[in-house]
Amino acid sequence: MIDRPFWLERIGAAWKEAPIVWLCGVRRSGKTTLAQQLGEARIHYVNCDLPVVEDMVRDPELFYRGCTKPVLLFDEIHQLRDPSRLLKVGADLFPKLKILATGSSTLAASRKFRDTLTGRKRLVQLLPVLWRELEAFGNIPLLRRLLHGGLPPALLAETKQPAFYREWMDSFFARDIQRLFGFRDVNRFNALFEYILRQSGGQLEVTRTASALGISRPTVESHLQALEITHGLTLVRPFHSGGQKELVKQPKAYAFDTGFVSFARGWDPLRPDDCGVLWEHLVLENLRAAFPDEPIRYWRDKAGNEVDFVRARSRDEVDAFECKWDASAFDPAAIKVFRSHYPKGRNYLVTPLSGTAYLKRFTKLEVKVVNPSGID
Repeated sequence: MIDRPFWLERIGAAWKEAPIVWLCGVRRSGKTTLAQQLGEARIHYVNCDLPVVEDMVRDPELFYRGCTKPVLLFDEIHQLRDPSRLLKVGADLFPKLKILATGSSTLAASRKFRDTLTGRKRLVQLLPVLWRELEAFGNIPLLRRLLHGGLPPALLAETKQPAFYREWMDSFFARDIQRLFGFRDVNRFNALFEYILRQSGGQLEVTRTASALGISRPTVESHLQALEITHGLTLVRPFHSGGQKELVKQPKAYAFDTGFVSFARGWDPLRPDDCGVLWEHLVLENLRAAFPDEPIRYWRDKAGNEVDFVRARSRDEVDAFECKWDASAFDPAAIKVFRSHYPKGRNYLVTPLSGTAYLKRFTKLEVKVVNPSGID
């Protein structure tokens, strides 16, 4: 079992704020394995995929009284008939008990969760293996992380196994999308999902996507919403102050994992140009891990100047992040234009840097060169 202290600390911090932690993340991201690292002696484990569990929790109060360990883990709790009632009873009547519930989607995705447990829960989204975790996974080479992706079974495989990615996509539709949203046309859904994987990192225009796939706009919108709720997709929306020269509507769509992007595009082996695209995805995952409660955006003006990612640190301070696989290819022109609109904030050049971070000056522009762990 591979230690993942970053995520264990995130769960511990969440429990200090609420009795229930909802641990979500895509299938095979390692949620169950992570939860078990809390210590077998401390955990009462409940596999909600088993039919007998429904009878076990029929009387929630009686069930909780029989729990003698300090941590109660409900794995895949959305499989139960009334999970929100079960969690609410635990939080209200047994406040000293720490409850961890896992699932692939956000809590409100399922119609079973009539009560979203406001004030009783905190969300922790487990992302694919981060830059800072590669050493713990056996000093996995960065190129393998980009090619295989960050789901532990795929990352730890010596060679890329296409069957893993195909099986995952079939399971994702059957166990997550179909059960939660009732979509029946697997071919239509997969056509959109594969389109997103192939276009990942680019701007997403719904009407153009619908036309390209021969699918109605409402269908595309509902499927995109399902992908976002189940974490198959991240929409990065534009940052703007309402200026006429800035893009204000069109989001960029990033698929959840570099391994599936390279699989859909047939990138095996990777070429240098491929690495730049996948590196941008990896940086985004690390930004989302570092700032889980803040929206990560991008900036672009109508002249084509673009900053990869933007984070509003405060009302007047906006941080800019440029992602470069090769630091020598960095051109500061776009950030300079951005700073003419938003003068306050830090500038980052995020590269696969093996050493310590350092500052670099481009005329009057100061840029901090870092790897993903150096973002602060």
